[in-house]
Amino acid sequence: MQAFEFSILNWIQLHCRSGFLDAVLPAVSRICDHGEVWIVLAMLLLAFRKTRRIGLTLSVALLLDVMCCNMILKPLVGRVRPCDVNTAVKLLIARPLDASFPSGHTAVSFAAVCALWAERSRLWMPALALALLLAFSRLYLYVHWPSDVLAGAVLGGLLGLAARPLAAALERRFSHGIKKT
Repeated sequence: MQAFEFSILNWIQLHCRSGFLDAVLPAVSRICDHGEVWIVLAMLLLAFRKTRRIGLTLSVALLLDVMCCNMILKPLVGRVRPCDVNTAVKLLIARPLDASFPSGHTAVSFAAVCALWAERSRLWMPALALALLLAFSRLYLYVHWPSDVLAGAVLGGLLGLAARPLAAALERRFSHGIKKT
């Protein structure tokens, strides 16, 4: 399996590397180093009454992702990164310090996409474009195995979908104690 994954990563290095992508993809990846782009989006959506429900669902998706990905799976699996196995590839970013599986950048991005989609927000389409670019950037930058990225997309997508009923339950729970005038 590792040989197959290396063949994908090395194909990307051989056929896709360019000065333009070397400059752009580290920046694309950086905007999601800690989920920043999705956190900012959630805060903006929460700030306005009209989009507050979407912001709540997105926030729940982000919380689910950080718990499942960063607090449980990464420490539990402890997978080494491809750049640690093939040290001949020059990294364009600092080597991430946590484990490789699953790709946190990909998981949080697809959690956001699916949370937005579940809320029928039109924002899911540009979010998907960014999520796909972020996922590719992790392969291009040689810091994730393809299976890390695939697992991150699937896990994130499921967490994003699970966020909607959880957010609705939270909304019901906390709206009962508030008198409407």
